Amino acid sequence: MPSRPPRTSSPGRRAFLAGAGAALAALALPAAPAAASVAAGPFGRYGSPAARLSARTLYVHPGGLGDHTSVQAAVSAASGTGWTLVLAPGTYRETVVVTAARTGMTWIGASGDAKDVVVVYDNAAGTPKPDGSGTYGTTGSATVTLQAADFTAHAVTFANDFLRTDLPGNPGTQAVALKAQGDRSAFFHCRFLGHQDTLYADSMSLTAFARQYYAHCYVEGDVDFVFGRATAVFEHCHFRTLVRPDLAGAPYGFVFAPSTARANPYGFLATRCRVTSEAPDGYYKLARPWVPGSDTTAWPSLVVRESVLSAGTDAAAPYANMRAEYPWQQQRFAEYRNTGRGAEVTVPENRPLLTAAQAAAATPAAYLGDWTPDGTLCL
Repeated sequence: MPSRPPRTSSPGRRAFLAGAGAALAALALPAAPAAASVAAGPFGRYGSPAARLSARTLYVHPGGLGDHTSVQAAVSAASGTGWTLVLAPGTYRETVVVTAARTGMTWIGASGDAKDVVVVYDNAAGTPKPDGSGTYGTTGSATVTLQAADFTAHAVTFANDFLRTDLPGNPGTQAVALKAQGDRSAFFHCRFLGHQDTLYADSMSLTAFARQYYAHCYVEGDVDFVFGRATAVFEHCHFRTLVRPDLAGAPYGFVFAPSTARANPYGFLATRCRVTSEAPDGYYKLARPWVPGSDTTAWPSLVVRESVLSAGTDAAAPYANMRAEYPWQQQRFAEYRNTGRGAEVTVPENRPLLTAAQAAAATPAAYLGDWTPDGTLCL
């Protein structure tokens, strides 16, 4: 997708990115593997253009100390399979597309801390395209679009810093940070920052059951900010719901909005995660089902298990409908052994729970099948 010329972020956007970094720093999650100090150079222990990890390693540095100054330039140069991109600390204001032919690509944030390497842009669904051909739409708003199979990212931030005040009165406020479509896509110690529709966990077609794995990641947003039809496992992740200054009351939004294909036995699984909130108590729903016009037979699936739900989650009514003709009660929504004030079962009919036998079948291994994601960096 075309990018507009880079420009300096407004103070509000800078605060948006910095605030998310502070929130992640406060997490009680295992740290990413330690990288070399800055003294070792902008690429740390991952080599340099003069000392490459391999012939298929490219180095990206915004100041010109690498092979390329933009992520998209490096992706375009990495034709074929099995490339590694080492990203030096910096903010890369651009849109990026990894096409389906570029399989087996790995992105590594050189510092080992995702807040240091930020790929960000601010297109929204309602943003007019520069060529006058209309607006971007939800899919076209993505800062990063990943179509290739076997993609892996370590310690990278994917962000969309569009704000609703950028397009006052425009309903097209969906603004995707990452759209992941490839099978066997894995993300370790990454951040996903946005507001509405932050993380689009999708597939390349209605019949493709793309598997995705997110470990020790941080995701923030407000409306449907984890959505799509992928088979996606979130393990030890932190989901953060944001304040909505444009709204006077609850609900502010929804964490999950799966659109799982009816033929797919597995949708979203969040295990050993946390859901926290900047908003007042009870102002967020845990999920609502998305049955898109492109697949009216969708049967959304979500399991949240052994996770901590803070008071920001509406314990009495954690689920809601997106459209009345597809009530959440008829979808595949369930929980198991969650804790926290947002997990209290005050209205039993509103909290579908798995039995122990059902929970034994709702595991990362069951969802991912013959694929075991490996977060080890082999250097």
